[in-house]
Amino acid sequence: MSKPDRLSARWTRAMHRVHARISTRARPATGFTSMPEPRTIGLFARGKQLMAGNFLFAGHLITAPDTSMWNVTPPDKTFAQDLHGFAWMDDLAAVGDAAARDRAQAWLWQWIEQYGRGHGPGWTPDLTGRRVIRWISHALFLLRARDVDQSEAFFRSLAQQTIFLSRRWQKTLPGLPRFEALTGLIYAGLALEGMEHHVAPACKALDRECLRQISEQGGLPTRSPEELLEVFTLLTWAASALTDSGLTPSETLKQAIERIAPTLRTLRHADGSLARFHGGGRGMEGRLDHALAESGNKSRQADGLAMGFARLSAGRTSVIIDASPPPNGDNSVNAHASTLAFELTSGRRPVVVNCGSGVSFGEDWRRAGRATPSHSTLSLEGLSSARLGQAGAGWREEKLVDAPKEVPIEMSQASDGVRFQGGHDGYLKTHGLTHARTLELTFDGRGMAGEDLLVALEDSAKRRFDKVLDAGALQGVPFQIRFHLHPEADATVDMGGAAVSIALKSGEIWVFRHDTVAKMVLEPSVFLEKGRLKPRASKQVVLSGVAMEYATRIRWSLSKAHETSMAIRDLNRDELDLNT
Repeated sequence: MSKPDRLSARWTRAMHRVHARISTRARPATGFTSMPEPRTIGLFARGKQLMAGNFLFAGHLITAPDTSMWNVTPPDKTFAQDLHGFAWMDDLAAVGDAAARDRAQAWLWQWIEQYGRGHGPGWTPDLTGRRVIRWISHALFLLRARDVDQSEAFFRSLAQQTIFLSRRWQKTLPGLPRFEALTGLIYAGLALEGMEHHVAPACKALDRECLRQISEQGGLPTRSPEELLEVFTLLTWAASALTDSGLTPSETLKQAIERIAPTLRTLRHADGSLARFHGGGRGMEGRLDHALAESGNKSRQADGLAMGFARLSAGRTSVIIDASPPPNGDNSVNAHASTLAFELTSGRRPVVVNCGSGVSFGEDWRRAGRATPSHSTLSLEGLSSARLGQAGAGWREEKLVDAPKEVPIEMSQASDGVRFQGGHDGYLKTHGLTHARTLELTFDGRGMAGEDLLVALEDSAKRRFDKVLDAGALQGVPFQIRFHLHPEADATVDMGGAAVSIALKSGEIWVFRHDTVAKMVLEPSVFLEKGRLKPRASKQVVLSGVAMEYATRIRWSLSKAHETSMAIRDLNRDELDLNT
């Protein structure tokens, strides 16, 4: 981030504080005109942990029984943002008993007392929008058995936050933060007395953001599946709130929802989770299916790419491939060098995954998660197919540079299944080599054959490759093809080192084999999962070798063992564990 950009960011934060304090001088709103139905989804287990005093946010756990969350010292800015966004209110509402309600009420009115006059880190448009949505959605839960003074403080604070949103939404970043701010403004305008005049301008602004941010194919410039789900959820909430208030959502809003829904279905694995690419995780459990049902849209994406991703699916198996250049410019600050990486899920069990975003575990893990070796694809000499640009004011501003520009792909029918073929030029400038990958999934979903090819195509590429060989004393260009396995997949080397057997908790057994051109080893890996205290240990199958010729071909396969049944009842549940 350049010096002018840093000054601009500081000025924006300062003006947020000024407008927050100006907004809190107002004394409007004494009640609801209408109230949207609660649509947020919380987790019962997280709610119980909160009530026990276990504050798990942004990868940090602070245990403070019988302590207000506002008396806890946040270990970092992200932790504080999660507190002030009030999304945790969904989890307490999921518990829903008297004790949970008492805790939610106490923490809300303590926030009003400590921060309601425009102080604290929660006065940014995106966090304010997130907070307003939760306060309005859970109003019946929050206002039960409260006295008149508390109710007046509640409505007064909501109205003041609404005024702040109306003044500052346009100063938040485009994309998810701005969608949060505008949806919160629409919610508040529809629900609160005296705030109705904010609805029409906010709806027009939301329409403009839909046109700017959501492509004709239903994707976002960041290409993050989880961010797309969050935006989609906000748009469905806004449309439903308008409908419940007797207003008609605009055609622009309805068309945006209609474009996104089939894209999310393409990015949805067989277990109901999202593909984990470009800083996004699997998505909150249940949110994807709930949002798709809420939208009422049942259409599916036509054959081809959805937000730059390709999908192969058959039987109970889904494969999702990053089949386009990564995001660029400002849209790439959370992007990964994951071109041609894939994930494979069988039924309710992920098998091959990407390591994921390590953002909640600090700078080093976040950088590692963005690198090509953290994805299930090929890398040369441990290098990434796209590099991180020079750091700016902070590590969150590092953009991708020298990324693949040409990523041709083709989807077709194979003799016994469906085929994906793709390539990228991310190593053309550095090594003169193009990486091409073919994946074929059988019609029954029981097996996938893969082929990775390193090839110098043009004369200029061959000359570049020759120079690299000469610089390395003709020892060849080392490559590694990685297949990161989910932590719950139990992998062992089998058949005298010729294969790896992968046992899933469902009882399925998958077998990985290769054509012996490369050396195969089973190595440690990590799974970077949001909501955990630390990275989870896992394993990865690594095929390694050296490219000595203008064309190097490596074939491999991943298939269910013959004794694995066609259909397995998989009823095991995965519960939240704060210790892993």
